[in-house]
Amino acid sequence: MTKTAWVFPGQGSQSLGMGIDLLDVPSAKDKFAQAEEILGWSVIEICQNDADKLAHTLYTQPCLYVVESILADLLQKKEQPDLVAGHSLGEYTALYVAGVFEWSAGLRLVKRRAELMETAAGGMMAALMNFDREKLEKVIAETPDVVVANDNSPVQVVISGTPAAVEAVMTQVKAKRAIPLKVSGAFHSPLMAVAATEFQNVLAPVEFRDANVPILSNVEPVPAVKAEVLKQRLTQQMIGGVRWREISLALPENGIERVVEIGPGNVLTGLVKRTCPGLILENVRNIAELPA
Repeated sequence: MTKTAWVFPGQGSQSLGMGIDLLDVPSAKDKFAQAEEILGWSVIEICQNDADKLAHTLYTQPCLYVVESILADLLQKKEQPDLVAGHSLGEYTALYVAGVFEWSAGLRLVKRRAELMETAAGGMMAALMNFDREKLEKVIAETPDVVVANDNSPVQVVISGTPAAVEAVMTQVKAKRAIPLKVSGAFHSPLMAVAATEFQNVLAPVEFRDANVPILSNVEPVPAVKAEVLKQRLTQQMIGGVRWREISLALPENGIERVVEIGPGNVLTGLVKRTCPGLILENVRNIAELPA
């Protein structure tokens, strides 16, 4: 059997219309109804009609968690992964799929995480493509208040910090493209410390179980199944960097030959392909892409 990893995208992969095809599935309708009770608003309504709201962290994160988890539920009726991972928010879907927490508990965590991140202010993030990595590491080491937030692939990173520090790095490091991101704060950086502390209090009472399959975490891309390890890693996620390049490299090291990205878009398959070109890559963005 081909060893398979399932990966789940995070913020930025959302698209208007995602999840609408799931409305004909009874189990999915139940999840959408539960989500509306927990969130106080309709995921389907936002995904169907409101591009502006869908672009806001407050709505983006719960919508992605709900749509990705429903697609994963449907895929689990046909096959099981050997390993899971998720990019930033996507790690919550990975934890749910691995049986670490109940679906509703995961959604409540995502809701609170989104609220805290939406209210974070005073920071900046920027994506850099095709840059000198050695130069970037040197400049970041010499510049206070800026870190690598997402190490996505050998040729793509996101930096995060104070506006002055992020702009200083962008000025000093020559990149083919450097794009400031439309976000409210400096996510995955020490500037999120206050929000992260508040979130730890939310996370602490939630019951975590040992995972059914190993999970590669954003802050530590080493397979783990122990509940206490996975919870500890999640507490660090808001201020820690997303080490996706290392997660990609860890896939073949752990015998993975096939990677299925579950959720809208194909960002993660693109990143994995650039880092580990030899893997079989598939996408499940909707019902039509589920295996027969």
